[in-house]
Amino acid sequence: MTQLARHSGCKHRSVHMEGNRGMAPGLERFLSPGKGNGLRATGVVRPGELLFSAEPLASCVSNRRSRDVCHRCYTRCETLLRCSQCKTARYCNITCQKQAWSDHKRECKCLRRLLPRVPTDSVRLAARLIFALLSPSKGSSEELYTLEEHESHLSSMSEQKKQGLSQLASMLELYLQQEAADLAQEITSALPPSCREPLSLIAKVTCNCFTISDGELQEIGVGLYPSLSLLNHDCRPNCVMVFEGTKLQLRAVRGIKPEEELTISYMETLSLTEDRQRQLEDQYHFTCHCQRCHSHDKDGLMLSGDEATWRLLKEALPRLEEQQAKSDWEALLQSCSDLLSTVGGAVPDENLYKLRMTDMALDASIHLGRWKEAVRYGEKTIPVYRQYYPDPHPVHGVQLMRVGKLQHYLGHIEEALDTFKQAYQILKLTHSDDHPLSKDLLMKMEECRCEMDQQ
Repeated sequence: MTQLARHSGCKHRSVHMEGNRGMAPGLERFLSPGKGNGLRATGVVRPGELLFSAEPLASCVSNRRSRDVCHRCYTRCETLLRCSQCKTARYCNITCQKQAWSDHKRECKCLRRLLPRVPTDSVRLAARLIFALLSPSKGSSEELYTLEEHESHLSSMSEQKKQGLSQLASMLELYLQQEAADLAQEITSALPPSCREPLSLIAKVTCNCFTISDGELQEIGVGLYPSLSLLNHDCRPNCVMVFEGTKLQLRAVRGIKPEEELTISYMETLSLTEDRQRQLEDQYHFTCHCQRCHSHDKDGLMLSGDEATWRLLKEALPRLEEQQAKSDWEALLQSCSDLLSTVGGAVPDENLYKLRMTDMALDASIHLGRWKEAVRYGEKTIPVYRQYYPDPHPVHGVQLMRVGKLQHYLGHIEEALDTFKQAYQILKLTHSDDHPLSKDLLMKMEECRCEMDQQ
């Protein structure tokens, strides 16, 4: 299933603001009952209004995308120039490579020494954070003071989780070994006291980083945006985050009243209450008491149909996810097709596990170039997404756009235009007309109109 860009942050505690740089003047920090510090509106906020825009304090491309995403502008490219020294960093052109050098030069030495091993995303991000703090331009920003107040949650973690973080901390020390020796005094001065121990720094990074996603909401990197630590979670949030390169934009998706808290979702909300609660407890160390969790909203619909039958789908999902991770598209499509045929009408399309399997079949069909099968699976998901995303949501908008492109490619011009129009009603609020994804959508709509005129 297409994922919204999710962050790995614990967003319910005290943080200093950065002089409201990049932030609308109608926002303020306040004490949110039962949550700690939060962010709220001081005036009326309209749906689609841009509330915050910022580049990360530090970021890096995810290892899984390091071969097909530029490490400077985070654009996907089929061919990338590789750094001749570390063999890891890649760039779409010489300009990006030159612009990246000031941030990459220290990292390049560390990567070279670690070869053939490659640091994890969190280790590389922690190191880039240290290097950013050593930079005069970034080190002077008020935003950096927020790091001291970011939670590590070490005291509430299980021993197993602490042990995993300890291994990452050891890798960070090894990765930075030479640089730390050469810059020991500077690093000590640049880092806030609570960040000087590798374990504490790694814990803060893993607990507070955001997943950076591309236009189709696929993960391409991780970044730290300290001021957004003020935002608390809600399973039906009134704001969403989208990215343009590494620039994060926070937009309202509903009308917000004066003194109403701004909220985002820390995770994919298309899941059962029990599963959301468990993930929030495990990953973010708090219990969600939002209205949706209290009412178990949509749980009955997600589990609709004959239980014995939909359990077949649920039990098969781990195997299918493994096929998807291995890009074994032929086997995945066959498995999905067989299982969906087996359950038939005993399980409605609204069932969560059937929806996930239908989405997997859509992905597999697209990768295999089987467009008629892809559009059939995609069209099944649209009315279901409409039920599960009552507010404008990037996941819903992107799904509509994917299906519209398939319809357009197959010559179903009127259906495609209608689907694109539905997508635009969402994306104009979640992304704005200026976002590259919205511009692409508007161009597709114009193509459909021209083709219809010619016919």
